[in-house]
Parts: sequence; C-alpha cells; structure tokens
Amino acid sequence: MIQQGLLADALRQSIIDGEFAPGSKLSEAMLAGRFEVSRNTVREAFRVLAEQGLIEHTPHRGVSVAAPTIADVIDIYRSRRTIECTVLRGCEPQHPAVQRMTGTLEEAERLIPEEEWRGVGSANMAFHVALVDLADSPRLARTYRNLAAELRLVFLEIDDPRALHEPFVRKNRIVLDALLNKGPDAAADALEDYLIQSERLVLGAFSRMGKH
Repeated sequence: MIQQGLLADALRQSIIDGEFAPGSKLSEAMLAGRFEVSRNTVREAFRVLAEQGLIEHTPHRGVSVAAPTIADVIDIYRSRRTIECTVLRGCEPQHPAVQRMTGTLEEAERLIPEEEWRGVGSANMAFHVALVDLADSPRLARTYRNLAAELRLVFLEIDDPRALHEPFVRKNRIVLDALLNKGPDAAADALEDYLIQSERLVLGAFSRMGKH
C-alpha cells in the first residue's frame, strides 16, 4: 500500500511519464484499487494535482489529465523566461548546481546517438531544474517543479520527440559554455533565445495539430 501522502507524487510521475495521455480520463475506483488506498485519498490527490494544473474536473464527465492549449503554452514559456533568465542573471558561476547542469547535459549528449529521446527529454528538463536551483530558493524550486510537469504534458502532445529535444541539447551547451566563459548575463541572453525558439517550435506543432 502506498503512503497516503505520496499518492499525489506517484500519480504526478505517472502523468508526466506519459502513462496517462493528455485528455485521458482518470478512474477514481481504478486508482484506489491500484494503489490500495481509499477513494477519499484519491480525491485528495486529485485536488493537489488540479492545483498544479495537471488534471481537470469537468462537470458530468469526471476527472481527466489536462490537455494543454496554445494559451497554456504561451503562459508556460512566459513563466519559464521570467524564472530561468532571472535566476541565471543573478547566479554565481561557481555554484555547486553548475556541476549538476554539466552532468545532465553530458547525459543528454550521450543518449542522442542512441536515439533515446525520452531519456534525452528527461535529461534536458533536469538541466533546467538544476539551473533554477542556482537561486538556492526552495519555494522557487517547488514552483518550477510544477511548471516543468505542465511542460512535460505539452511535450506529450507532440509526437516528434527528436525535434523537441535534440536541437535544445546543443542550446543547453551554448548556455552552459556562456555561463562558464562569458558570465551570467551572456548565459541569460543565450537562454532567452533558446526559450523563444522552443516556444515557437511548440506553438507551430500545436497549430499544425489544430489545437487552440
């Protein structure tokens, strides 16, 4: 039996891992049986995930995994630019989190020749989580954790993981090299360019899919 306090985290991980596709319905009874918890515990987990933007309650239809819209994509990337670029401009290049950024980037680069795109995507996200940790702010880290989960839902909507992840491994390398060799402002400028290009790619994919 899973501990009650961990159910929301377990469901959250299942969602961002793609086990439950965006828009798919979530059965309260099925999840209660799977995790061996009460239905009240599942409802509480649903409440937490709804606050994080990962699930939606629709009258007369129940609970489903959130299906991001174009407006969601724009807001997510606006938030990313605000958080990540601000953190980078004010960071110390000798911060221990830079080592984690380096390690996750090397992992992504290692996986590209193997075309392990899911792993590349996870390593890419870990790079940006480590970047936000440069701020030494647990509250900011929690905020970004939720934002990153919503971003993974966005990525799950697009059936082209190579286009989503491969170009931005190189962009991450540019950001890290700029931080180490040119300083925080140059790195933040490179990151802003990265995020603008990533947003355009995602919005273009959503438009071709007919999403609104």
